[in-house]
Amino acid sequence: MAKRYAILGDIHANIDALNAVLIDARSCGVTDFISVGDIVGYNAAPSECIRIVRDELRCPVVCGNHDYYVSHPVNLSDFSPNAEIAVKWTRDQLSEADRKWLYDLPLSRPVMGMTIVHSTLDMPSHWGYVFDVEQAKANFSFQSTPVCFHGHTHVPIIYEKTQNNFNVYNPQDFRIVPGVKYFINVGSVGQSRDGDVRASYVIYDMATKNVYFRRVPYDVEAAQERIRKAGLPEALARRLALGN
Repeated sequence: MAKRYAILGDIHANIDALNAVLIDARSCGVTDFISVGDIVGYNAAPSECIRIVRDELRCPVVCGNHDYYVSHPVNLSDFSPNAEIAVKWTRDQLSEADRKWLYDLPLSRPVMGMTIVHSTLDMPSHWGYVFDVEQAKANFSFQSTPVCFHGHTHVPIIYEKTQNNFNVYNPQDFRIVPGVKYFINVGSVGQSRDGDVRASYVIYDMATKNVYFRRVPYDVEAAQERIRKAGLPEALARRLALGN
């Protein structure tokens, strides 16, 4: 039986959003899951989210920048103050086994004829952001599969490379066209930044080659309350209700 994948990005320790997405995905006939990284960071349930991805879903995963900084003894001077606080707090919440699992995650990997990466394939360890076609072009030079799924910006979008052109499209359901390459941002499960507070993820049907963008409402107030109880910055709770 051909697989029907749910590709999850930027869960960011938001257990309420993750659980809502899993329910939605299974109701859509998803058979398998993939994570394009940043399982932890910003929100208040890092251990719980790792347990689901690692132990329950047992799915292919790549390392995100928050996963990396939480599991490596690196300087956080490039992070925003709130992100730095969240990383330091998360380090203290995780077990040695959790940190080791994050530490060992690859930066990119092939999965069933597609590729997954958190940021870009040209320089995955630099955590570069792709916001336009010009920035996507470098990735395509290193993309050997027809489809590559990524995250990092928290904004779902489609970059396309045809024989003669580079194109960009807003999230929409579509079918993979032979001979065309796609670099697809799946958005964020746990911290939306496109003005829509709902969780975002993508379904890829291997049999039909169809890609579906999904938005799922979840209990934002419950996620906010977890942040406040953990003593994390209030701004991290507020932004969940703003989608930015």
